Amino acid sequence: MDQKVYELINQQINAELYSAYLYMSFADHYEEEGLSGYANYYMIQAAEERDHALIFRNYLHDNGQKLKLSAIAQPDKTFTDFMGPLEAALEHEKYVTALINDIYAAAVEAKDYRCMKFLDWFIDEQMEEEANADEMVTKMRLFGSDAKALYDLDREYAARVYSVPSPLANA
Repeated sequence: MDQKVYELINQQINAELYSAYLYMSFADHYEEEGLSGYANYYMIQAAEERDHALIFRNYLHDNGQKLKLSAIAQPDKTFTDFMGPLEAALEHEKYVTALINDIYAAAVEAKDYRCMKFLDWFIDEQMEEEANADEMVTKMRLFGSDAKALYDLDREYAARVYSVPSPLANA
């Protein structure tokens, strides 16, 4: 495996675990504010991000590479309203998309076609993640100031259930 691709994937594992921490902190914010549906949504997001780290981990092991785990940074965001975590999530998903794109670019440069194919799932996943985050921001902007509508949105997010990502389910 190309050294640069290897290093970027190792860094991505850390980034995915940080994302799990970050989303758990969002869940805590909403739980403390009485929006348990939003808390549920972000706890599931946290689980998905952890799973993404595991998918990258498995990829390294499947390619005979050793994992190099590093410390996971503490989330540094605090919020005073309901919109803040949603906007931060959208910004964060765009950042993660850029990280995935960087790995893909390195794989292209190294002509690592196996890695490019592997990353296709993440590219699709990031498109979905950004769309979901954007939709949550839009819904909060449209309906968040109305107590009944906010209650309905919270119930909608309470209904979200966790599902194992296909790369782990098929592993």
